Amino acid sequence: MNRLRFLTAGESHGPCLTGVLEGVPAGIAIDEDTIAAELRRRQQGYGSGGRMKIETDRARITGGVMAGRTTGGPIALVIDNADFANWRDRDVKPMTVPRPGHADLTAAAKYGYRELRLGLERASARETAMRVAVGAVCRALLSSFGIAIGGYVTRIGAIDCGDDEPLHDPKRLLARAVAAEGNDVRCPEAGSFAAMRQEVEAAIEAGDTLGGVVETFALGVPVGLGSHVHYDRRLDARLAGALMSVPAAKGVEFGCGFAVTLRRGSQAQDGLRPDHGEITRDSNRAGGIEGGISNGAPILARTAIKPIATTIVRQQSVDLATGQPAETNYERSDFCQVPRAVPIAEAMVATVLADALCEKLGGDSIEEMQPRFDALRGLRLDELPMDNAPWRFGYE
Repeated sequence: MNRLRFLTAGESHGPCLTGVLEGVPAGIAIDEDTIAAELRRRQQGYGSGGRMKIETDRARITGGVMAGRTTGGPIALVIDNADFANWRDRDVKPMTVPRPGHADLTAAAKYGYRELRLGLERASARETAMRVAVGAVCRALLSSFGIAIGGYVTRIGAIDCGDDEPLHDPKRLLARAVAAEGNDVRCPEAGSFAAMRQEVEAAIEAGDTLGGVVETFALGVPVGLGSHVHYDRRLDARLAGALMSVPAAKGVEFGCGFAVTLRRGSQAQDGLRPDHGEITRDSNRAGGIEGGISNGAPILARTAIKPIATTIVRQQSVDLATGQPAETNYERSDFCQVPRAVPIAEAMVATVLADALCEKLGGDSIEEMQPRFDALRGLRLDELPMDNAPWRFGYE
C-alpha cells in the first residue's frame, strides 16, 4: 500500500486548483517560493499558447506546513486561476463538436455530459500546475536524502538530440539539465535547439502543433526502491503509470527502451564487475531499474508527447447536436507543449520516488527516516554475503 498520495481538484477556467498531498513526513523544509520556482518553469517554453500570458501561478500553502516545515499532516495547496475573471459572468457558448484526440467525446460517453466543455475543463493540462506544486514538495523530501531530479527535451518534431546509449554519468546528466534551462525549447545540445525552435515556428505558421520526447532522470536513488514480488510494486511500472498520466503522453521507456529490441541479449544488459569491494556497471541500458527495483544507477525515463490535438487547422468531426458532419472549432492552446512538459514529468517522477522512499524507510519524521536511510544495504560485496551451500525448496 502506498504511503504517499495526492489528489487534485478544479477546472481549467474555474476559480482555482486545489491539491492535497498526504503522507509527507514531518520536518521537511518547504516554502511557497520553492514551489513558485517550479511553477515558473512550467510556464516557460517556446510554443506556449495565450494562457501563459494570463496566469502568474503561485501556490498558497493552507495546511500541513507550519513555521516553514511539514507537520506530518496532509498538505493543502491552492493555485488561483487568473483567467476565471474572464469567465465568471459570461454565458458559455455550447460546445457540441468533439475534437479528435481529446477527452471531449469519450468523457461525454462515459459521464453522460450534455455539454462537451464539462469534460474539457477537467481534462485540460491546466491541472498539471497543481501536480508541479505537489512535485515541488516531493522534491524537497527527496533532496533531504541527496536525491536529485532533472530533465530536458531530446526531440521536437523531426529534430532529435538523444543519445544512442543511455547516459550513466551523473555529472553529464546534470550538465544537460542545466544547459536545457538556458533556452526556450529546453534542448540540452547547443547544436540542436535552434533547429527545434525552427520546427516550432514552422508549425505555428501552418496553424498546426508538434510533439516530441522528454527525458527525465533521478540521481542518488538508493538500491532497493520498488519490488519484484507484486506487479503494482514494481518501480518502473509505477513510474510508467505516473508518466503516462501526463496529458498527451503516448509512450514511456526506460534506459534503451524499445531500441533494446534490436540487440541480442548479450548486448542489451549492463555487465557487472567488482571495483574495490563494490559492484559497478559501465552502462545504464536498464535505466536504473532491474526486476522492478532500483539498482543504484541513474533512473532514466523517456516520455513520448504527442502533438496537441487542438489545431487551428480544422479537423473532421461530428456535431453531436445535429448528427451532421462538422469541422472542429479552435480552442486556445499551445502549439508545442513539449518544453513545458519537462517540469511536469519531473514532478510525476518525484511523487513516485518520494512514495517509494517512504515505503522503504517508514517513519513519521525526517529524524526517524535518516538513520534508516544511512543503514540501507548497497552494492558492496561485504553487504551481500552468500551461504554458497546446497538447499531445498522444502515444500510438501
